[in-house]
Amino acid sequence: MRSTETAGPLVATAPRAGIADARGAIGRLVAGAVVVWGTLCGAGYLLTRPWHDTAFERRDAWVNRWFAAHRSSTWNTVTHWLTYAAETLTVIAVGAVFFAGLRIALGRWRESLFLAAALAGEVTIFLGTTVLIDRDRPPVSHLDDAPPTSSFPSGHTAAALVLYGALAIIAVRVSSRAWLRRLAVIVAVAVPVCVAFARLYRGMHFPTDVLGGAVLGLAWLIITWAIVLRRRRDEPSDAAA
Repeated sequence: MRSTETAGPLVATAPRAGIADARGAIGRLVAGAVVVWGTLCGAGYLLTRPWHDTAFERRDAWVNRWFAAHRSSTWNTVTHWLTYAAETLTVIAVGAVFFAGLRIALGRWRESLFLAAALAGEVTIFLGTTVLIDRDRPPVSHLDDAPPTSSFPSGHTAAALVLYGALAIIAVRVSSRAWLRRLAVIVAVAVPVCVAFARLYRGMHFPTDVLGGAVLGLAWLIITWAIVLRRRRDEPSDAAA
């Protein structure tokens, strides 16, 4: 009878602990997002105020001018398709498929929530930065319609890093197939590099915009992995959860 009386409080404590852990994780994610956002806004301020229309910005645009002077119909087509790897609709579609697929295949939420937090946080930080930073596109002809957001940072580069990087992290974490883990890592490196190249070639971003997108994507991916996905030593295994 005594064991029955103590079982109730123990069972009730588990959901409360889970809620507290979730609140703590959300708080840490918000704090990390603010740090990344503040860093990007600081860099954006330098690019659009003291460094605007200076020798630094002219050197920054040199790569764009070189690409614009050496364009060809073949590379115009190739970079057009490379850009689609990180278009908004592509990221949403791929993210949604893997969010549901991982939940079904693994029978738990951890990896799916990691992917969702990584993608949602990236776009939130990106949009929050462009609200304050209004940088013009490079002074060359643009092969794409310019979106209303600022040139800094490159949202395509950030989205590619976060989406394919998160999927690679998940593959390394859960897959027993060495070839799949290697393939996921190769894709996670190759796709962002190709997307960044395409955005420079097509005259849509300065090199510093691409660098800003890379910093955003990589920093947020690391923060999200550390808070949501990394298993602490005192944490029960996923299989037991």
